[in-house]
Formats: sequence, C-alpha cells, structure tokens
Amino acid sequence: MEDVFCLDFTANIESFGEVQTVDLVPGGSKIPVTRANRKQYVAAYLKWLLVDSVARQFTAFARGFHTVVSGPALDLMRPEELSLLVTGSKELDFEELQRGARYEEPYAPTHRAVKWLWEAVHALDGPQKKRFLAFVTGSDRSPIRGLADLRMVVQRAGPDSESLPTASTCFNTLLLPDYSSAEKMKRKLLKAIEESEGFGLK
Repeated sequence: MEDVFCLDFTANIESFGEVQTVDLVPGGSKIPVTRANRKQYVAAYLKWLLVDSVARQFTAFARGFHTVVSGPALDLMRPEELSLLVTGSKELDFEELQRGARYEEPYAPTHRAVKWLWEAVHALDGPQKKRFLAFVTGSDRSPIRGLADLRMVVQRAGPDSESLPTASTCFNTLLLPDYSSAEKMKRKLLKAIEESEGFGLK
C-alpha cells in the first residue's frame, strides 16, 4: 500500500496560489499510511477537512449565529429543524405566495396585469420558479412558515412599455409595467428572471 499510494499523515491546502502541507497528527510527515493505520489516516484527514481547516471561519459564524439565535429553545431543536431555520424550506408553494401577495394601487388581485402575472408564474417550471423567487426576494428559499410569510408586493411600474420587470429585493417588491397582453407579460417576465444576475443583467 505504501508503494502504491505514497501517502503520509499530511494534507495539502492551497493558500494564495501556494500549496502548504499540514500535519494531520504530530509528526505526520514522517508517518507513512499503511494497511494497518489507513483507518486512522481517514479519520485524521476527515477531522482536518471538516473541523480543523475551517475552525476559524466556523467560530466566527457560530459567534454571529448565537448573537441572533440563542436561548433554551435552540437546545431543543433537532438538526433538521436547525437546518430549516438557517436555510429555509426547499418546498415552494406558489399558491401560498399568491395568497399572501399585496398590491399597490392601481394593481389589485382582479387587475388584468396581476392575473396575467400569476398565470405566467404558475406556468414556470421548477428551476424557473426558483429564479423568479430569487429575482423578487434575493433568495430562492421559502421562509420557515412558507411563501405566504414573504408578503410579496406587486407595484405598477408605468404603462405598457418595452421595459423589463424589476425588483426591490430588500422589500420583496416586484415592479411590473402594465403590459398590453398576457403573452408580452410572460415573455418580459421570463427574460427578466433568466437574464438577471445579482443586482443587474448578465
């Protein structure tokens, strides 16, 4: 095994274009990996990769996390619940999003542009729906209590024009021109969500 893999108890890490070698155990560079100690090598490598190599960054994250979320309730949470709290739900119910949406005059649930908007949104496929959500809110995840909790706002952005819809992600607000047809609404909305990247267009 030593002749085939030529490993010792070290790991390489690239930092600012330079490769540095770190010992996984004290004196690791002098300990070859053999058939007898291969399990210890794997355990030491995993500990370095998942714990030691990110200790500084994780400590900063944990300090910030506990500043925002702390108290006895945190100790009662299962790992799945904690993950849901941090990353949000992957399940996207756009019927909920529509039910929780609010509108600025002259838009209302019965306005033709609003009806066309939701027809276009519900016709999107899964990845497109995630892009729409990220376009409007800055995140493609649902809050822990569901999309209705987002309180998305749809606001008129002028009369029919060739402008694309825009969004104010800080306020979960979609700025939507009053397009002249459902087809144009769908086309402009798709272009906006497919071509957007961060705070601008690709």
